[in-house]
Amino acid sequence: MSISPAAARLRDLLRGRLLAAAATPMTAGGEVDLGVVRRYYASLLDDGADGLAVLAHTGRGPFLGERLRGELIELAVSFGVPVVVGVGGTEGTAERQARAAAELGASGVMLFPSPDDRLAEHDEVWRATGLPMIAFDLYTSPCPPAVLDKLVHHPGVAGLKVALLSDAMACQDAIAVTRAAGRLAITGEDRMFGPSLLWGAQAALVGLAAARVGVTAAVMRAFRGDDLRAFEAASAELDRLAGQTFVEPMEGYVRRMLALAAQEGRIPAGHAYDPHRPA
Repeated sequence: MSISPAAARLRDLLRGRLLAAAATPMTAGGEVDLGVVRRYYASLLDDGADGLAVLAHTGRGPFLGERLRGELIELAVSFGVPVVVGVGGTEGTAERQARAAAELGASGVMLFPSPDDRLAEHDEVWRATGLPMIAFDLYTSPCPPAVLDKLVHHPGVAGLKVALLSDAMACQDAIAVTRAAGRLAITGEDRMFGPSLLWGAQAALVGLAAARVGVTAAVMRAFRGDDLRAFEAASAELDRLAGQTFVEPMEGYVRRMLALAAQEGRIPAGHAYDPHRPA
């Protein structure tokens, strides 16, 4: 199925870009200070991110209320950069959240993997909003190959974010299928970042850029250049960082990235709390 003009525009807009999958800084009581978030978002953009992915897995989107979600989207959009919003994750929320994202000026939405009919959910969001979509192949709920092939041929899908963590073959297959469909292959592979670019990923949307964003941006810059040694050095630095942050328990990575953001002075230490972290 051919790509829609709206999805093609988002595909072309994001090509070659790094979107930081931003965390949502919170206090121990779960409060969010929008002033803190504004400074945090700005610091990610200042240090090399080309856009923001808010309310995604790293941002704990499925756990946040509608009012706060709206405030965070509005804040991200105010920077005038590409903004992709995570939607869904719980039954019956994807369409409603996508409508809100569209009204607030988001560039597109990324649908969390659903236990239901993934293709039907993407179709519902597309019919309701006309907002271009990023499909999401996540390690906790990998997409069956036959479904994935249909998703990347949906007219409203601009690209696929692949975040399979350690399944190199599935990552390679997903990138190949996405590119063959004329969609954007987006790496979310924090532990296979450099290799995923070599396998054909054309953009990045990663939780590793929720802090130390310059490390991820350096790999993207080196990859676009012609200095193999620079790419090797930048990838090695990123791998060292990922090897300390994306480890078991894997869901603890959000708290680790918030701790790094606090160490860098992006957020106050009292706002580096993740109430949804593992015990």
